[in-house]
Amino acid sequence: MTDVGWIDGVLSAARPQAMGALLRQFRDLDRAEEAFQEACLRALKHWPRNGPPRDPVAWLLFVGRNVGIDLARRAARHTELPEEEQLSDLEDAEAAMVERLDGEQVRDDVLRLLFICCHPDLPATQQVALALRIVCGLSVKQIARAFLVGEAAMEQRITRAKGRIAKGETQFGTPDAAERAERLGAVMAMAYLLFNEGYSATGGTAPLRAPLAEEAIRLARLLLRLFPAEPEVMGLLALMLLNHARSAARLDSDGQIVLLDDQDRGLWDRKAIAEGLALVDKAVRHQRPGPYLVQAAIAALHGRARTAAETDWAQIDLLYGVLEHLQPSPVITLNRAVAVSKVRGPAAALEMVEPLAPKLSGYFHFFGVRGALLLQLGRPAEAKQAFDQAIALANTAAEAAHIRSHLDRLMAEGAGNG
Repeated sequence: MTDVGWIDGVLSAARPQAMGALLRQFRDLDRAEEAFQEACLRALKHWPRNGPPRDPVAWLLFVGRNVGIDLARRAARHTELPEEEQLSDLEDAEAAMVERLDGEQVRDDVLRLLFICCHPDLPATQQVALALRIVCGLSVKQIARAFLVGEAAMEQRITRAKGRIAKGETQFGTPDAAERAERLGAVMAMAYLLFNEGYSATGGTAPLRAPLAEEAIRLARLLLRLFPAEPEVMGLLALMLLNHARSAARLDSDGQIVLLDDQDRGLWDRKAIAEGLALVDKAVRHQRPGPYLVQAAIAALHGRARTAAETDWAQIDLLYGVLEHLQPSPVITLNRAVAVSKVRGPAAALEMVEPLAPKLSGYFHFFGVRGALLLQLGRPAEAKQAFDQAIALANTAAEAAHIRSHLDRLMAEGAGNG
């Protein structure tokens, strides 16, 4: 095999389980991370030639464990790291490791890792950033983009969090029920940011990032097993399922973005939508709405609509109003403006959008929405300027291509009027 792109997805999917088990082994966050990274480097060397092992998690754990032991200078009392040539012939060792990787233990390892990263001694922003870096392996750039801050500031935030854990006396055992409840909010935020990082991938990166969204859904299911009566956890899982159900329709055959109104709803995963709708209905009966449940209710309205024309935009507008009250954010207001444009027209929406400029000056979607509204209002020169700014801020080629399609339309209309 010469194309090694597939390895990224395999390593991303294996990371939470392998990191959790390595942390249980070493009880040292830095050592576990270093051991995992070294194991990944060895995977990049050997897997392209031999293909993925039968169980990637077991392979990474076996290699990472020995690397960690070697780094700790305790090789005399443990098995030494095999020679490079032997690493591709570890079937017997891997089989033994798989037998010891009991499903319940792996689940506990992942949750332990999540809750340690989300320790209450850390500020909430550090908790989520650290979890995204350690558990999910997102780059500092990706995490900074999710938080709308600079890379340098995010690097410092993660470094400080790791330092506080290293200097403190953090318990590496599984947190008890009270500790889990205390840390639940940060863990849910981490899982949702992980989902968004995978779900928002477009174009050529989509197949490689998709495992991140799937891993986030798996983590949400684990959280629901821990908190089966918590409506916000139900809402979180429902929100992920309802959004992920649209994945197959989000890009066309050329990898270009297809807007929600234009998507082929026959490609939506109806089984996932049914599960998401059932979770929303169950959570709503608790009468304790939270941000995730409200967002899931918005996604449910899209999921229930058989066609774009049947979408209940007035109800979506009301739900975004509730969400603004629960979790004030310029991004939420921007999303609400889209609903307002459907209900009360582009002028009312633009009136909501304009004051957001200072806070969203580096946000791609702000300029995309603003440009679209200006275009609807017959202000092509201002629309072009907004679209140009959106292209400059695009995170992917597909995002840039989507905005360029608007510019092409403007140019064509201009030529027609010439």
